Amino acid sequence: MGDWGVVDGGMAQVFSISDGGNCSAVVSSYGARLAQLWVPGRDGVLADIVLGHDDLQGYLDHPTTYFGATCGRYANRIAGGRFEWAGGVVQLDCNEGVNHLHGGAHGFDKRLWQVLRADPRGVVFGLASPDGEMGFPGALAIEARYEFVGPGRLQIVMTARADQATVVNLVNHAYFNMAGQGSGAVDAQLLQVDAAQYLPVDAALLPLGAPADVAGTPFDFRELRTLGSDVPAGGFDHNFCLTGGAGPAVVAVDPASGRGLRLFTNQPGVQIYTGSYLPEGLPGKAGAVTGARAGFTLETQKWPDSPNHPEYPSTVVTAGGVYDHQMEFVFFVAA
Repeated sequence: MGDWGVVDGGMAQVFSISDGGNCSAVVSSYGARLAQLWVPGRDGVLADIVLGHDDLQGYLDHPTTYFGATCGRYANRIAGGRFEWAGGVVQLDCNEGVNHLHGGAHGFDKRLWQVLRADPRGVVFGLASPDGEMGFPGALAIEARYEFVGPGRLQIVMTARADQATVVNLVNHAYFNMAGQGSGAVDAQLLQVDAAQYLPVDAALLPLGAPADVAGTPFDFRELRTLGSDVPAGGFDHNFCLTGGAGPAVVAVDPASGRGLRLFTNQPGVQIYTGSYLPEGLPGKAGAVTGARAGFTLETQKWPDSPNHPEYPSTVVTAGGVYDHQMEFVFFVAA
């Protein structure tokens, strides 16, 4: 454990956790953030496979990347920052033009979380979100847990308890580069997604309506293929509608190093963003410089703009109810 610096009225802390073997991570109470994630390749060499910065100031200087953060109360976008609720209209903070993104200008990614538990394998962060924060109804008690539960197995669990009915959609916003952060574009890395449909979007990256089939489109990742092949205009920044089977939702592999992951989740969607809008020359870690397509997100989630689409999986948490979001990464080495 160590101090990272003062932010949001308190001292941000960082913690190192590991599986007791080759895999380890560094997490921070600022934004309940995954700051480093070290896994081996086929040659045994460890690499940090998530984008980020060396210190707290880097995250303060570049907040719109959301590197590694726990985002909410409603991650992704809500059109106009508005939705009908309890016979009226809720108006949220609009921090992306006229729309709401990732919880608003002072979302959970910019908050200093409490440290509820810390040991060599895991850390649990807690946060209280009052009624009316960023416009949302109801108070929430949120927890985010990072824990190695076995060799090469990292769980991220996000829960929220509501005192009255509200909407909740949390995401972990880590950007992955399986070759190691600072290794350049991820175009040659392989991705497989258990999704037969995705959500088409408009110019503001808001869903147009009903899901569309991935077959015959650049969004067909039902078999492993490179991220740099058949890229749509503007790159990937779309919700994939997960099938929900027993297998992994996502598989990602760097062919050169052999580093791979399988991601399991209980969520109905995953936002895959390949960083097309990351600025060139963005400082990374250990002297690395990042830019467009330097990483990809695996934001397991409910679908974006769900409060305005009753046909989508519901993001409503009832009074006294619990939101439960589970992710498990299983790291492996490809032959």
